[in-house]
Amino acid sequence: MESGHELTVITCAPHFPEGKVFQGYRNIWAHETLDGVSVVRVPTYITANEGILKRSLNFVSYMVMAFFAGLLHRRTDLVVATTPQFFTAIGGWALATLRKKPFVLEVSDLWPASISAVGAIRQGRLLRLLEKIELFLYRQAHSIVALTQSFKDDMVRRGVDPRKISVVINGVDLSRYSPRPRNASLAREVGLKDSRLTVGYIGTLGLAHGLENVLEAARMLADEPVQFLLVGAGAARAKLEAIASAKEVHNVIFVPARPKERMPEFWSLCDVALVHLSGAPLFSTVIPSKIFEAMGMGLPVVLVAPAGEASRIIDAEGAGVCVPPAQPHELAKALLTLLQNPDQRDLLKKNSLAAARHYTRQRQASAMLDVLTRVNQAGPGLPKPVPHRLPNQNLPN
Repeated sequence: MESGHELTVITCAPHFPEGKVFQGYRNIWAHETLDGVSVVRVPTYITANEGILKRSLNFVSYMVMAFFAGLLHRRTDLVVATTPQFFTAIGGWALATLRKKPFVLEVSDLWPASISAVGAIRQGRLLRLLEKIELFLYRQAHSIVALTQSFKDDMVRRGVDPRKISVVINGVDLSRYSPRPRNASLAREVGLKDSRLTVGYIGTLGLAHGLENVLEAARMLADEPVQFLLVGAGAARAKLEAIASAKEVHNVIFVPARPKERMPEFWSLCDVALVHLSGAPLFSTVIPSKIFEAMGMGLPVVLVAPAGEASRIIDAEGAGVCVPPAQPHELAKALLTLLQNPDQRDLLKKNSLAAARHYTRQRQASAMLDVLTRVNQAGPGLPKPVPHRLPNQNLPN
């Protein structure tokens, strides 16, 4: 790597979210080098991003295989594992413990709270067990990297030592995401019409995103020169397509998931970037990475989410407009305003592009490297993590 460090990533064959291995890959043990990074791919149980049992089998199979792959790696100074699901983190903790190395946990989502927020799991013994595992891993980690300040605040409220939590928010690779001419041939391929405001949602069509709200707003704008482009797959896609068909919403175009490297092409088709979450209070704590991709492309952002981390960034940068969730008339109103005010769109585009330099992957990588360097320099004498007893009133519901 450019910094002089060696990095090995243990992952699996890409298959998210449809449960189909991407072209050019096989679900076998494999090794490759990408941009100087050693990548080990382990075979796992492959399934679509739906159904608790099958997804759990997918998670567990990766945890086991990644653990053994880590044991086979000859030299390890520290182990980093990431959420949102904690089977990966358990494997990382077990590997670090067995090899007597520091364990760093990256928290990119508050899991299991996030799956509870979308109704994928109900309050009960299973959720309480997952929360106990979550807190155990927080306590065992020598260092925690949280993607938002709200994540850190949540952990601190629940008894985690704030001194070992660093906040490193997401970012965008400006070498890939930058303004470019509209790809006219791709626009024709997917069926977009010229002279219409194209509102693009690019990403997972999942339970957390509340995209039924978008379909209703689209229906309200049926007589306006506005079209919606939804690119991606996910647990809610089939339902959304069924709703659009039943309600005869003809100004929404669904495009299947495409490889990550093609996303800038699809963003080039858009006049407005739509970032959309449901109204669950937990989602006030997240910062969707699509915001930064849109900034890199120089697109105004329409954010639909509970007021919080993401809306503060949009407001502070003047990069778009924020709309409350589950209010399709407000979303339709905001888009109609942008349609009728090209000068406002141009200003938001300018601000959005200018903001991108504040949220680059280079800055993110540098901050992450600082954390890992501090942990590594502590060496084998790193003190054992201290358990933090939680007062009863602070226990999660």
